[in-house]
Amino acid sequence: MRSRRGKTLTETDIALWRQVARSVKPLPGRAPIEPEPAPQTPPAPATETAVLIAAASVTVPKTLPVAPPLAPIERRLRTQLRRGQQGVEAVIDLHGMRQDEAHLALRGFLRREQSRGTRLTLVVTGKGGAGPSLFGEERGVLRRMVPHWLRLSELRSLVLGFEEAEQRHGGSGALYVRLRRLKEYGP
Repeated sequence: MRSRRGKTLTETDIALWRQVARSVKPLPGRAPIEPEPAPQTPPAPATETAVLIAAASVTVPKTLPVAPPLAPIERRLRTQLRRGQQGVEAVIDLHGMRQDEAHLALRGFLRREQSRGTRLTLVVTGKGGAGPSLFGEERGVLRRMVPHWLRLSELRSLVLGFEEAEQRHGGSGALYVRLRRLKEYGP
């Protein structure tokens, strides 16, 4: 079957179109649109090589473990942190590190602290330099990248949630990171 642009539609294209066409309600007085079925070509005789190639191309879908969702820090804990009634149990300062160094350091730190049973950590990223950035140089790279890293599936088994720290702990240049207990997440 040919489309308007002269392309030949595959069986998957036609199946997708039929699925979409079934989900759409036609205008009053119009019949539903159905694509013409593709002409059936006789199957080629199966050779041993063709059978081996077809068997090798079949992939078994792997089910990857779903990363647990992130949860915000509860209001009560946030209030305790603001008032100084609750403190952070461990701190890592990523100032002066390159992205690859900081990522490795953060990952190692979070794993180590989770194994120690730490529940609340402070990750200091810094706010970035104050002046104008030079050509190709970004300011506050770690400040932008650390939240992205904490959302990645590789760290989701460690991180329960994170939020910007209170001003006395670094404000927008630091993050409170809550860690999961070891038994909370597993394969």
